[in-house]
Amino acid sequence: MGAKVRVGVLFGGRSCEHEVSVASARSMLAAIDRDKYDVTMIGISKEGRWLVAGDATRVLNSGVVDGDDLLPVVLDYPGSRLVPLADAVEADPGSVDVIFPILHGPFGEDGTVQGLLELAGVAYVGSGVLGSAVGMDKEMMKRVFRAEEIPQLDYRSVRRVRWQREPEAVQAEVEAAFPYPVFIKPVNMGSSVGVVKVHDAGEFVHGMDEAARYDYKIVIEAEAVDCREVEISVLGNEELETSVIGEIVPGNEFYDYNAKYVDDNSELLIPAPLRQETEERIRELAVRVFRVVEAAGMGRVDFFVRRLDEFVFVNEINTIPGFTPISMYPKLWEASGVPYSELIDRLIELALERREDRGQSRAVL
Repeated sequence: MGAKVRVGVLFGGRSCEHEVSVASARSMLAAIDRDKYDVTMIGISKEGRWLVAGDATRVLNSGVVDGDDLLPVVLDYPGSRLVPLADAVEADPGSVDVIFPILHGPFGEDGTVQGLLELAGVAYVGSGVLGSAVGMDKEMMKRVFRAEEIPQLDYRSVRRVRWQREPEAVQAEVEAAFPYPVFIKPVNMGSSVGVVKVHDAGEFVHGMDEAARYDYKIVIEAEAVDCREVEISVLGNEELETSVIGEIVPGNEFYDYNAKYVDDNSELLIPAPLRQETEERIRELAVRVFRVVEAAGMGRVDFFVRRLDEFVFVNEINTIPGFTPISMYPKLWEASGVPYSELIDRLIELALERREDRGQSRAVL
C-alpha cells in the first residue's frame, strides 16, 4: 500500500458560524478513513489564531478552538506546507497534502482562506477564490444569476452606511418594490444568521438593524409565496454529478438558525416528491449555477418550488455546505448511494485533481 494522504482539517473560524464549523469537523473526524489518511486538525479560534490541536478530540468535544495544548501554526510558503511552529525545525512532520476547509461564513467560505492556500500552493477541497467569494456574497451572486437569466425572486440591496443615513428613503424604496412580508439578510453570512422575516412596516427597522449587525451590505428579498424549499448537492470539478433532491419542511416560520441546528423540529423529505420534469429542471439549474459562479468540488444549491405549477426559483448556492450529522449535503449523497466516508474520499480526490490542473497554468513569466 502507498503512503497515507496527509489531510489537514481546517475548522472553527472567526465568523458567527464557528460552532457550526466545529460540529461539522466533529462529524468528519468520526467518518474519515484513518487507514487512508493521516489527519491533522487545524483550528482557527474566534480571535483568528491558527492552532494545531494537540488533543483534537477535546477541542471538538468542547466546541471551543482555544487552549494551552494548541500549537501556533505558520505557513511555510517555500515548501508549500502548513507547519506547526513547534515542529518547524523538524524535517517534514507537519506538512499536508491537502487541506479540507470546514469553515462556514466570512473568513473561511468567502475566498479569504482560499486565497491564502493558493499563495501557499496547498491543495484544498472546494471552490477557489472567485467561486467562494461570489457564492458567499448574496448580492454579487444574485447579480450573476440575473446576468445569466437564472430565475430568482425579486430583491434589493443596500449598504449599511446608507441605511444608517437614510432609513426612511430605504424603507420607502423597498415598500414600493414589493409587499410585505420580506426577508432581510446580511449579504455575507450563512446558516440564516442575522436573517429576519419582516411582516409589516413596523418590523422593518428592527430587521434592517439586525442584519446590519453582521455585514456592511444588506439584501432584502421578496417572499417565496406558497413555495416549497428544496435542495440538491453537486459534486465535481469539470464533470458534475447531482444527488437526489431533498425537501425541507421547516418546523419554525422559516428555516432559520434554530430550525437548522437547535430545535430539531423540521422535516426532511428525501427524495422530495416532485414531478419528473421538475426534478430535471432543478438538476439543470443546479449545474448552471455551479458553473456560472465558478464553483468547484462541492456545492449545495437551494431552490423554491411554487406549489401551483412547480415553477422553480434559485435561492442560493453554498460552496462549503454543512457537514454535521443533520446537514443536507451528506444526507443527500448518502441517499444517492455515496456514504459519508466515500464522499470525503471523492472530495479529497477532486481537490488533488484540481491542484494538478491548475499547475498547468504559468503563474509568472
